[in-house]
Amino acid sequence: MKHAPKARPRANQNKVQKRSKHLWSADVTENSDALDLENHVFTRKPAAIAQSLKRSAERSHRRKTTPFQSAMSMLNFYINRAGKNLTAKRRQTLDRAKDELRKAFGRTK
Repeated sequence: MKHAPKARPRANQNKVQKRSKHLWSADVTENSDALDLENHVFTRKPAAIAQSLKRSAERSHRRKTTPFQSAMSMLNFYINRAGKNLTAKRRQTLDRAKDELRKAFGRTK
C-alpha cells in the first residue's frame, strides 16, 4: 500500500504569500495608472508633498479621475499601506499633507 505524498509545509507558503503582497504594493506604487510620482515624495514636509502630488496629478495623462481625486487617492494609498509602521509624527505629517492638498486644489473638508 502506497502513501500519499507529503504536502509542503505551510510555513513556506506563508512566506511566499507575504513576499508577494509586499511586491504587489511596490508594483502599484511604481506602475500605477494614477500618477507618475517624484522620488521620495512622501518623505518631505506637508506643503511639499501636496505640491508634488498636485504637479504629478496635473501632468499625468494616464489618470482615470480628476487630478484632485488621483492625488488624494495616492496619498491615502501610501498611508494605508504603511499602516501601523507609521510613527505618530509621520502620520501627523501625512494628515497635514491631505489638508495642504485640499488647499492646493481649492477644496474644503
